Amino acid sequence: MDTFSQVGNQEIAAVEELYQDYLKDPESVDESWKNFFKGFELARTNYSSGKFQGSDQIDKEFAILNLIHGYRQRGHLFTKTNPVRSRRTYSPTLAIENFGLEQSDLEKVFQAGNNIGIGPAKLKDIIAHLEATYCDAIGVEYVFMRHPEVITWLQQKMESSKNSQEFTPEMKKHIFYHLKLAVGFESFIHKKFVGQKRFSLEGAEALIPALDAVIEQGAELGIKEFIVGMAHRGRLNILANIMNKPYEYIFKEFYGTEYEEDISLGDVKYHLGFENEVTSDYGKKVKLSLMPNPSHLEAVAPLVEGMARSRINSLYDGDYDKLAPIVIHGDAAIAAQGVVYEVIQMSQLKGYKTGGTIHLVINNQVGFTTNYLDARSSTYCTDVAKVTRSPVFHVNGDDVEALIYTIKLAMEFRQKFNTDVFIDILCYRKYGHNEGDEPRFTQPQLYKAISAHKNPRDIYAEKLIEQGIMTARDVKDEIKGFDQLMSDKYKESEKIEKLKIKQFLVNEYKEFDHAPKKEFFEAIPTGVGREKLVELAGKINSVPEGRKFFNKVNRILADRRQMIRDNRLDWGMAELLAYGTLVAEGHPVRISGQDCERGTFAHRHAAFVFEDGDDKYFPLKHVAEKQAPFHIYNSLLSEYGVMGFEYGYALAQPNALTVWEAQFGDFSNVAQVIIDQYITSAHEKWGLMNNLVLYLPHGYEGQGPEHSSARIERFLAQAASNNMQIVVPTTPDNMFHLLRRHLKWQVRVPLIIFTPKSLLRHPMVSCTLEELSKGHFQPVIDDHMPKAENVKQVVFTSGRLYYDLAKKRVDMGDESTAIVRVEQLYPLPVDQIESLLKKYDKADRIIWAQDEPANMGAWPFINRKLSHIPFEVASRSESGSPAGGLMKQHNLRLNKILEQVFREQELAKA
Repeated sequence: MDTFSQVGNQEIAAVEELYQDYLKDPESVDESWKNFFKGFELARTNYSSGKFQGSDQIDKEFAILNLIHGYRQRGHLFTKTNPVRSRRTYSPTLAIENFGLEQSDLEKVFQAGNNIGIGPAKLKDIIAHLEATYCDAIGVEYVFMRHPEVITWLQQKMESSKNSQEFTPEMKKHIFYHLKLAVGFESFIHKKFVGQKRFSLEGAEALIPALDAVIEQGAELGIKEFIVGMAHRGRLNILANIMNKPYEYIFKEFYGTEYEEDISLGDVKYHLGFENEVTSDYGKKVKLSLMPNPSHLEAVAPLVEGMARSRINSLYDGDYDKLAPIVIHGDAAIAAQGVVYEVIQMSQLKGYKTGGTIHLVINNQVGFTTNYLDARSSTYCTDVAKVTRSPVFHVNGDDVEALIYTIKLAMEFRQKFNTDVFIDILCYRKYGHNEGDEPRFTQPQLYKAISAHKNPRDIYAEKLIEQGIMTARDVKDEIKGFDQLMSDKYKESEKIEKLKIKQFLVNEYKEFDHAPKKEFFEAIPTGVGREKLVELAGKINSVPEGRKFFNKVNRILADRRQMIRDNRLDWGMAELLAYGTLVAEGHPVRISGQDCERGTFAHRHAAFVFEDGDDKYFPLKHVAEKQAPFHIYNSLLSEYGVMGFEYGYALAQPNALTVWEAQFGDFSNVAQVIIDQYITSAHEKWGLMNNLVLYLPHGYEGQGPEHSSARIERFLAQAASNNMQIVVPTTPDNMFHLLRRHLKWQVRVPLIIFTPKSLLRHPMVSCTLEELSKGHFQPVIDDHMPKAENVKQVVFTSGRLYYDLAKKRVDMGDESTAIVRVEQLYPLPVDQIESLLKKYDKADRIIWAQDEPANMGAWPFINRKLSHIPFEVASRSESGSPAGGLMKQHNLRLNKILEQVFREQELAKA
């Protein structure tokens, strides 16, 4: 049994073992136990029996230790934390009779008081202390944690203060000030914009002074920056009263009709992001960033973590104590959304750790219309915290002082231990899911109680009046003054002509052009000198001497060195050289995904594991003396969470190459929310620029429907306004130049690369050092085999099918077919395609050939965008499934595509 759990299993033998340790060395036990045993020894020597286990008094000392542990372990079940509901009942209770104690013991003095830091005390005083600490406005779950120093630290902090803080009159007025802002803002909007959605904070307004407190406390503890993610409820209030977004801008968003030019569509006001620098009460500057978010609950959480890690790495030299993420959840969402679990599982992993997140739950105790009893199986909505054994505080949302004390303690805990901490704010939602919704349809009893309940500002005002800190007149004047300010700000909003969405991360993106205004077909110089490539290849293909690796590692390195000598580089070598040149030029590179270090198809081998341990050697970390960082991480088995993390990471470092790789391309659909809500639409909604790269292995090789299609058609269906690049490279040199172009031009948009599988080792798929040193990315690759005047048909295609078509043409001895590769599907190089058709003006047949079924792949997009070109399509038949499951069927369907393409040549030959 761990010593810190004390009498958690209620076995006196464990206490006896501790006692024996104390007798041998008093310093070997925890301070609270040392104090207890010191008093116990004093009491024991006064008992005539002198026996350790024979005295009734001694047995009761142990019973009280059990009682103390009962409060620490289960006190959270018996708190006064719910402002509008009666608590569920739990059994057994913490009644003393359940611990072998009697009412007559209440007036007796026990040494067990030492264990909670109050010294020898009467049982009734021990209970009072425990009740105040664990069963008042704050409930705590923490004894399940495994580290003794963490348990002891929290116990001493909470029990020494009875889980409360004494606030000075000035501090209390400061708290009231923030409640006044929170409540007054919501009240004004409710009256001014009747029936409009705003997803108000009403019922949880204590969140505003709590956030103010965490910023103040964080600044004092060394925090320079907070990155915040939250859903829509309460967002406007936080934008106004924490982020200091001007009130008049928010008001204008309720009735504005037009955006400034840099945003084409925009988004509703309660999804917008904002960044600002604020000054703490003690003069310290703190940067605040509130991430823009969609309606998809919890989708923003992985982005917060990714952006936080990115800035910790790039701005704070890996110091977690300089930046903290804050994620604000709803109770229904944190309990049910799977991405929450994914993000929490990432929190302590080397590649994704951010030094601890402050999780705040606005616990309305109801979803849209769903009662909390129907919304989860767990006792608490925060039970996911136990995955990482993070402490959880449950706090009454009406008790603003308790909440502020808790959030300051949480901030201190995070800074000390760099782990997550959860604060469950039990409150309520004054109206329905939105202000036009009627909650009494589904929650009549709850909303009867809510309608009669005072808001936190008025509850706190009554407390301050009772304490003589403010008068009723003071309160009235403060509220009236803020109402007048709101009216004045509304008048100012009427002078604003057009809505402006403030650019997120202005400084980071000031040198870049907005993609919709950019030409995507200019030939960006991306070549690297041959000598430099050979030098880098030497570093990439070397490992430290004197260390043993798995014997096949030496074979891999030898093969790669031979490639350089033969001047015939495969896909993996060209890809590694792209990373090597970028880090040597000062561009950080980060790659993550399941098995990406080796690569799912064992082509990359960017890390080599030492044979005598789990340590790894990363050649790309050692290519130049002053190189930029190179990081590659095998991720947890998550797509949604990790892709979101990498999107956030890329957001904060526009001059870095950030890559998320799927095991197979179609696995990206598990992260479809990130693709739909951020990658494809964030620029038009929020003006975000982001250069995340997705590697989606794609190709039909007879491996069944789940391992064939990365769903090219989905991306192309969402392609518009230069919102992303969609590329299917077929040569290693084109991949090399594509990756380098991504960082060398003046735009930052996501890059979707449908990477190969079988082509990774295809004998026809190679390149030379000269092609890397002199070339650039080619959106279209023309066919140089047939003479233009002899071409009777032009076949346009993308991806691996090209090599089947080329082989078939050679096998037939056909010199009348030109096969053109469209490497960049979006933005579609229409001018180059039309130019090639003019070159092949003798052709009487134009074909689009693809591996995918006719209703999938690029064809629906090509047919729409190039409807003026009389394409025939050669593809698999329309299908609801991407591919068949039998190799024989696969080959038959592939042959039908080839036969359709070359049927006239076959006839002519016959």
